[in-house]
Amino acid sequence: MKTVICIGMAGSGKTTFMQRLNSHLRAGKKTPYVINLDPAVLKIPYGANIDIRDSIKYKKVMENYQLGPNGAIVTSLNLFSTKIDQVISLVEKKRENYEHVIVDTPGQIECFVWSASGSIITESFASTFPTVIAYIVDTPRNTSPTTFMSNMLYACSILYKTKLPMIVVFNKTDVTKADFAKEWMTDFEAFQDAVRSDQEMNGETGMGSGYMGSLVNSMSLMLEEFYSRLDMCGVSSFTGDGFDEFLDIVDKKADEYNEVYKAERERLIKEKEVKEQKRKEKSINGLMKDLGLSEQKERSNEDDSADVISDIEEGEEDGLVERDEDIGVEREYTFAGDERQGEITEENNPDLQKNIKKHLKTLVNLQVVKLQKILHAISESRLFT
Repeated sequence: MKTVICIGMAGSGKTTFMQRLNSHLRAGKKTPYVINLDPAVLKIPYGANIDIRDSIKYKKVMENYQLGPNGAIVTSLNLFSTKIDQVISLVEKKRENYEHVIVDTPGQIECFVWSASGSIITESFASTFPTVIAYIVDTPRNTSPTTFMSNMLYACSILYKTKLPMIVVFNKTDVTKADFAKEWMTDFEAFQDAVRSDQEMNGETGMGSGYMGSLVNSMSLMLEEFYSRLDMCGVSSFTGDGFDEFLDIVDKKADEYNEVYKAERERLIKEKEVKEQKRKEKSINGLMKDLGLSEQKERSNEDDSADVISDIEEGEEDGLVERDEDIGVEREYTFAGDERQGEITEENNPDLQKNIKKHLKTLVNLQVVKLQKILHAISESRLFT
């Protein structure tokens, strides 16, 4: 099961793209599992298997938390992300029935990409299924080199934020063909010519005459490596053109995820676990130091045979003796009736109070030693972790 998360600027046509992708897959007898994560949308033109609006009421969030539109979207996603484990569980149960999971995100791109909830949702899917990011671009609005470069820089930041395979999808090719974008991404000289032409149209001459022209040229050089590892395609959500190519790239990116990204993610997870274990050990050592048991820990290397508390309590001076019943001796009373025989009193033992204090002090010292041993055993067994 492959997951496609659709991300894009407001007005780029994400929802229409989702509708066409859903229809295209259904026409090919590959019905997708559809998830809507936009809490502010009034109506979606496709049937969603999971809809955030069923769980979160956007207007109620605005009223209850006194938030604006963007703050309410972020808060709604935060509330929804607390149940993401249930969402993943529902999707996993449908693994055998669906080949694709397509996810629609809010039009306010920063509310999803740069929020903690967006990272949680993306990480949850990526840790369970091969996941691909589809970055939707409004082709007619990117015919200017500077606007195009701004979109590519945003795509680059999303790629390094999510660390997942990405496809740049130039939408609305029925209005403007995406051939110019393909040429600019593969031919640096062609992009420089476009920048020069744009400067001349705005009254500027020369390659480096303006700050913007110099910056755009520098950025284009920097992004050459980014372009070489990036897949792009042009689609029309209105006519359905280009969706076969898009699905072919999705399959390719899913294989790339299994070969490259999955191994890298597992390595990062292991590094995180090691760091967490070191942090816990440091915390335990600090606790032991605060309790004044550091010397006891050093001496534990000499004798570390105690496994249970009963083993720790046993010793030469623990005061434990065998019961009379255990050794076959019948219990006898020390006095009969009112006549007391063998009873210790202040008359026959004037040092009674002194002896009691002495034995109590010895008993207290023994209990302190036992407590220290018990705390040491607990720390060694890592019960605090």
